[in-house]
Amino acid sequence: MKASSIIGIVVAFGALFLGPTMEGANVMAILNPSAMIIVLGGTLGATICGANFKAIKGIPTILKTVMSPPMLDLNGRVAELVGYAEKARRDGLLALDEQLATVEDPFTKKGLQLVVDGTDPDLVADVLDAENRAMKKRHAEMVQPWDKAGGYAPTMGIIGTVFGLVHVLENLSAPATLGPAISSAFIATLLGVASANVFYLPISSRLKQLTASEMHFREMTLEGILAIQAGDNPRVVEEKLMAYVPPKDRAAVSGNGASAATEKQAA
Repeated sequence: MKASSIIGIVVAFGALFLGPTMEGANVMAILNPSAMIIVLGGTLGATICGANFKAIKGIPTILKTVMSPPMLDLNGRVAELVGYAEKARRDGLLALDEQLATVEDPFTKKGLQLVVDGTDPDLVADVLDAENRAMKKRHAEMVQPWDKAGGYAPTMGIIGTVFGLVHVLENLSAPATLGPAISSAFIATLLGVASANVFYLPISSRLKQLTASEMHFREMTLEGILAIQAGDNPRVVEEKLMAYVPPKDRAAVSGNGASAATEKQAA
């Protein structure tokens, strides 16, 4: 999963370079300084103008996340929550208080803390839902620059091409230069469309997919916390949470079940 973004970008660029090469074209022609300044510089400027500047500053961090996203272990989270359910059923909800210090995930820790404090289940759900909404909003702000850049880049490419064609029309008295000049003009359009569809928009889609995966993970966690608070049997808790695990992965949890979770909590 970590390598998929890098592999995708490499394959896309490789195809874009291999195809023209097979036709005898000079793919290095795309490295046209004037076209790159107009398209890449213009796209950056327009994106800075149209997006949250905090998100612009966070681009390096976002790229790192896309290339190496956090691993969301559904099976591990099921085992963890089933372990908490066993302890709560055996020793009571207050017994979870001593384990809160070992809970690494802030979302899970907040939910369990609310449960230990005797908060009403509806209020627990409301607080954790508010956390999820806030997370989605933060993530949407981080996606915004990539969406906007994906829209601006082709337009900047067209602008660059128009500038190039204007220059061509100014030099109609020199027919020998028309071919190279027209070719150079269309490099801007190529660069704009390629950067949008090979880089900006795929990264935007990847970020949205990562947000959806994290929301799924959190929804499963919320379901488990509410089941623990309700005093459900650990096996019932496991069955509820297994619905969130893809069928092909369920065997890794089913069969270990509550015993595996108990061992984890004991460790």
